[in-house]
Amino acid sequence: MSLIQPHDPILLISEEGKRYLVFAEPDSAWYTNRGRLPYDDLIGRPYGRIAETHLGQKFLVLRPTTSDLIQHLKRTTQIVYPKDAARLVMELDLMSGKRIIEAGTGSGGLTMAFARAVLPEGRVYSYELREEHQRVARRNLDRLGLLPYVDLKLRDIAEGFDETDVDAVFLDAREAARFVPMAEAALTESGLFAALQPTVNQVSEVVRALEEGNFVEIRVEEVLIRPWKPVPERMRPADRMIAHTGFLIFARKLDASFRTFWLDKRARRRAMEFGKLKNMPPVSGR
Repeated sequence: MSLIQPHDPILLISEEGKRYLVFAEPDSAWYTNRGRLPYDDLIGRPYGRIAETHLGQKFLVLRPTTSDLIQHLKRTTQIVYPKDAARLVMELDLMSGKRIIEAGTGSGGLTMAFARAVLPEGRVYSYELREEHQRVARRNLDRLGLLPYVDLKLRDIAEGFDETDVDAVFLDAREAARFVPMAEAALTESGLFAALQPTVNQVSEVVRALEEGNFVEIRVEEVLIRPWKPVPERMRPADRMIAHTGFLIFARKLDASFRTFWLDKRARRRAMEFGKLKNMPPVSGR
């Protein structure tokens, strides 16, 4: 049985369903209008129990998931939603031992998800331009014990990245298209690229930059979640859903020697679709 340890993150859920993320600091307490809850009353106890404040208000004590942490950690920036973070971890093939560059850090929510995916042998190199954002991210990562797996760097990514031969690069920047060449230079052969952009015109610019570089398998996705009300007698979709939060762009770096093969293949496919297969160039390789 897993017991709550000092400084562990805890998710508290009220009887009305309101959620709070706290940390079990010894000799301290959580203060709320519902009463005081000493953390020493929780430390050493298992998760999944009920705790009461001194006013008798009850809270369910749970171990927070990565999704909970992303949504409830202290932040000064817009978060990458868990639905998008999960897709990124999957599509960038993150696991122990992988090395990934992230730009920018923001408040560290996605950095945390990346670090949890690549530990204990992997590494996250996270670039941020604004010191106040990095300060918040550093504190969040430190409280979760993840700083040993993250290198936080404060600088403009227009200068390029320090790392080379990394397995993946993720860009969360306003003009991500500008930084595609920097991402390509940092990636290993067959390395994975991803970016998040909020608008269609920004997506078009990134796709154009990828096509001008040595990237293949370019994809654009939008992740939507439609929850249902879990009532067996009257199952139906919920009135609200998490809809558009951003566009995800994925691609894979290809050795320049084989780029012509990919372009020829794409051109031939388009020609077949539009009935113009005549006079097409032969498929070439190295």
